[in-house]
Amino acid sequence: MAVLTVTGDAIDIRFTGWERVWTGRERLALRLGAVRRVAQVDDPLRLARGARRGFVVSGFVKIGVWGLFGGPRQLVAARRGEPGLHLVLDRAAAGGEFDEVVLSGPAAPGLAATIRRAMAARA
Repeated sequence: MAVLTVTGDAIDIRFTGWERVWTGRERLALRLGAVRRVAQVDDPLRLARGARRGFVVSGFVKIGVWGLFGGPRQLVAARRGEPGLHLVLDRAAAGGEFDEVVLSGPAAPGLAATIRRAMAARA
């Protein structure tokens, strides 16, 4: 899973080897103010939808960019059997590239709680 770090008012997402190839980036930095909603999800693979540029093994893994021709543009790095983290973004405040970020990994529930607390502290 991508490594996600929350510090101050920033979220830093760093992608691992193959994730870098399929997402087309090493990292994504977001301001906490760009996050509209955060949720822990049980099956992150179900969230990726629409046309894609990326890697898919049906039912096992999705890595890349979804929603190329319509719908929300999603940056996805999700695997089966791992809890997921779903970030809904204010696209303009997030740099204009993505509406959503979908990640998976064992730390997802804790990360969702950490981001929620950081968002509440900003309010």
